Amino acid sequence: MNDYLVRGMSMDGFVKVVAIRSTQTVQRAVQIHGTTPNATAAFGRALTACSMMGNMQKVENGSMTLQVRGGGPIGTITCVSDAHGNVRGVVTEPKVPLVEKYPGKLDVGATVGTDGTLTVIRDLQMKEPYIGSVPLVSGEIGDDVTAYFAQSEQTPTACALGVLVDRDCSVKVAGGYLLQLLPGAPEETIDALERGIKRAGAVTAMLDAGLTPEDILGQVCGELGVVFMETAEVAYKCYCDRDRVTAALISLGREELGQIAADGKPFPVECQFCDTVYTFTPEDVQEILKKI
Repeated sequence: MNDYLVRGMSMDGFVKVVAIRSTQTVQRAVQIHGTTPNATAAFGRALTACSMMGNMQKVENGSMTLQVRGGGPIGTITCVSDAHGNVRGVVTEPKVPLVEKYPGKLDVGATVGTDGTLTVIRDLQMKEPYIGSVPLVSGEIGDDVTAYFAQSEQTPTACALGVLVDRDCSVKVAGGYLLQLLPGAPEETIDALERGIKRAGAVTAMLDAGLTPEDILGQVCGELGVVFMETAEVAYKCYCDRDRVTAALISLGREELGQIAADGKPFPVECQFCDTVYTFTPEDVQEILKKI
């Protein structure tokens, strides 16, 4: 079954909710980047959060970039989502060593680190993008997204993310949810939400038990109830093409392009977000030189 997310609202109208199953999306990222289990868990959580946050913008042709830089062995995690929730991403170091909190539990916080920031760049198709950045809280990604919304956008938020890596290093399940209180939410709503979050437990356990995103929101919202407003299929999706790669080559300048052409060999360019390789012959590079 394809990955998808659902958006909705609590029946009292005071909580915006979104939940996602991102198993195939994260598995595709593993195939492209060759991540080891700890990197898979950290990268997968970031991709999952980015998908939900990108979909929440609802700005046609807009995009959202989530960047996590914590000083840990994985380096920098960069994820980009379109307005629908399709994502792509890259990590500095995909082959990080195995670190566990206890047997069977990957230590994502140690992989990401806490000496750094979580940065969100929102391209809302205006003159300048909106950029918000907050110090990392735990490196677990979910806590850090929660802190970002509270500090940078003054929106009380609860974000839970999970990636369960199987024994063969594939992604068994991945997903998460994001809840946001609207202005004027009464104490009864907040209390009910806290009870629901506690009762629901870990995201990976729910997904592994076969719960859908709708089921997860039903568990978390509990007595508040949920009205579902949108369902959207999402995937790992890169928008690279030969024209964009050509534009990147032009930015190298005449001198460097001249050296590439003079070398007389095919020049491969691999997209950093996906596994597509664009090969330019010396003749292709000469044509680019003529254009500039």
